[in-house]
Amino acid sequence: MLKSSIVPMFMLIPYSTRTPKFLRRAIVPNTCPRRQHVRQNASFSPIASTLHYSPPTSAYVHLPFCRKRCHYCDFPIVALGSGSTQQQQHNDDNSDPRITNYINLLAREVNATTSECETHPPLQTVFFGGGTPSLVPPRLVSLILDSLRAKFGIHEDAEISMEMDPGTFDARKLKGFMELGVNRVSLGVQAFQDELLKACGRAHGVKEVYEAIEIVDSCGVKNWSMDLISSLPNQTTQMWEESLRLTVDAKPTHVSVYDLQVEQGTKFGILYKPGEFPLPSDTQSADFYKMASKTLSNAGYYHYEISSYGKEGFECKHNSTYWKNKPFYAFGLGSASFLDGVRFSRPRKMREYTSFVENLENGKVDSSLDNKVFDAKDAAIDVVMLSLRTAKGLDLKSFREAFGNSLVNDLCKLYKPYVESGHVVCLDEQRRAISADKFNKLVLNENDIQTELAFIRLSDPDGFLLSNELISLAFGVIAP
Repeated sequence: MLKSSIVPMFMLIPYSTRTPKFLRRAIVPNTCPRRQHVRQNASFSPIASTLHYSPPTSAYVHLPFCRKRCHYCDFPIVALGSGSTQQQQHNDDNSDPRITNYINLLAREVNATTSECETHPPLQTVFFGGGTPSLVPPRLVSLILDSLRAKFGIHEDAEISMEMDPGTFDARKLKGFMELGVNRVSLGVQAFQDELLKACGRAHGVKEVYEAIEIVDSCGVKNWSMDLISSLPNQTTQMWEESLRLTVDAKPTHVSVYDLQVEQGTKFGILYKPGEFPLPSDTQSADFYKMASKTLSNAGYYHYEISSYGKEGFECKHNSTYWKNKPFYAFGLGSASFLDGVRFSRPRKMREYTSFVENLENGKVDSSLDNKVFDAKDAAIDVVMLSLRTAKGLDLKSFREAFGNSLVNDLCKLYKPYVESGHVVCLDEQRRAISADKFNKLVLNENDIQTELAFIRLSDPDGFLLSNELISLAFGVIAP
């Protein structure tokens, strides 16, 4: 089953990202073991060692402030209290000192960051995640963008996304963000039922949801996403169907659907056990996933990644950086960057993060490539795990060039029964499906695999529902 952790991919490693149960942790924006310093496997192609060493063009910025901690949340956040209303936050001259101090610290991290790349192309995407970034006044968001622009440059057509919660912004504040260059909004709705929102500890209700949708529409935001969570306590099929219908009615250009992951240390982790009432069973969660896939696909959304649906041309460019295993910067409390083939997580506690920034400024954080040992097996696992999250799937030609023919052949043989069952789909260069019978003949001749088989992907929704198991099987072949 696919259980999604509601963790943004930017927080740790792209392993624990908001993912469905079935894929735990492959969505990993965060849960796989951090493999940074391991031996090179000489049996893999040396080309693999250059996979990640291109200059980053994306940056994730963590703004950890929330009015309160939701019952399912295990992110590094700073709860400001219920008094942190949108009206108070609109006054830039009366910002909470905790926000001001953090923004200044974050700007110091940006300024102290070095890169070993000789060229520095401007950033193509910037993503403000949290937390609730919309609690931060536009004036302070401007300081961050100014720091990024001065350090790396920001392309004039860059996608600049911001997570925003209902009840934390009005039209004036949203327009202020838009004037800074924010051109994509990710609205954290989660549900359209007050009882579910209250049970989750959300700070907003359905009234604020409709107000937020109206504000986004009236301000002319053309590119905006809505977040929903399935498998909540006491959530019924009728509730989920209603949330999906109302989401389609709101006409966002993108929808993200996350399956609840009960994390240890959270209030839900104390109250509930996965699969036990009032949480839905794995079968019910799978039905929720299938319903979302069918409803959103019928409404014209392309299911381009396990948890992501977009209208044509509105796939999230920033998140695609993760799925394509490309390098990216990350700044702020608990965030994780991926540079030069190494994933690096910053401290989750404010005091330790402050010390980290001070050490970075004083040159005490070693970023030398000499101390980073590339592991081809880890790289291969990353590529398979992240590629199979997407509708495009795994590009076998590129994978073969990086990791060799034998590994491709082994993966094809591994997935033979799942091709027959319809959970894995094989495609040629023109992305035409290859029948199970033809595939069975191809695997008998390794040369035929090379010439006729171009991609493998998981079927939607049944293959995605088995993603955790299917990706784990690949791990066993790559690193037995």
